[in-house]
Amino acid sequence: MAAIPAELEFDCCEQDLQRLAAQAQASGVDAVIASGGGKVLDAGKLLADRLGLVCVTLPTSAATCAGWTALANLYSPQGAFRGDVALQRCPDLLIFDHGLVHSAPSRTLASGIADAMAKWYEAAVSSGGSDDGLIQQAVQMARVLRDQLLQDAEAALAEPGSAEQPSDAWVRVAEACALTAGLIGGIGGARCRTVAAHATHNGLTQLAASHGQLHGEKVGFGVLVQLRLEECLGGNQLAAQARRQLLPFFRRIGLPTSLAELGLGGCSFDELHSVSAFACRPNSDLHHLPFPVGEADLMAAMVSTSAGIASARAV
Repeated sequence: MAAIPAELEFDCCEQDLQRLAAQAQASGVDAVIASGGGKVLDAGKLLADRLGLVCVTLPTSAATCAGWTALANLYSPQGAFRGDVALQRCPDLLIFDHGLVHSAPSRTLASGIADAMAKWYEAAVSSGGSDDGLIQQAVQMARVLRDQLLQDAEAALAEPGSAEQPSDAWVRVAEACALTAGLIGGIGGARCRTVAAHATHNGLTQLAASHGQLHGEKVGFGVLVQLRLEECLGGNQLAAQARRQLLPFFRRIGLPTSLAELGLGGCSFDELHSVSAFACRPNSDLHHLPFPVGEADLMAAMVSTSAGIASARAV
């Protein structure tokens, strides 16, 4: 059977999914092959899940682990996060072509590094000290993943090699971001996924000004915000130490570390409040934190994270 090409008109949203589902059913397809970035991969997985079709993913960057996971994010046509959907299974086949992924801009790999590192900072909280063996293994894998990225990320970005012969550091980092990070979520399930870092991302997507930034870039800022919350509201001094470790690392690999660097430096109080209100809604993953967080708390953490970074740079 011949392939039937299709593209997203917006992000991974209901309008696109309904249109693509009608096209797939009319054409009698027997599989969905999704090739692209995270939102394209999510759309392909959701489409295959809803229609009961075989799903094949072909990531074109290492910016996310969406090619692996049994989870998809839904957005509005304008790019605002709406919610995530648990799928019946992971994709039937993932094709990770190193040469293809290598051709993506280096910014996508830096974004993937931030998204993958969030696994540790979020899973360590969301697992809740579970005594389930698989969850414990997933959390420890997330810690090892973080350590490997801290060790190899700068070399991978500085000396990536070529598409024909990528450097060893680049291979380790790209596979860690696109494959290992997804494996952690698969083994650990919902108890090893998102907390305040991704909730902050979800809130930031409500602002059109954030849509020029990549998923992992917003998540990376969210990690810093989560650590600020853990420090200030949870009294966790290890969180303060982790934030001091991550700040210079994120800067060295070119990740935004403040609202201004995310293109949101000119946001009004009302705009920041809308971010906090969405991130703190009752069913938000932010509430996996072991202490209560209100809208004012999150706003203060976002602003103080940015202000603290600015002060540190001024010195």
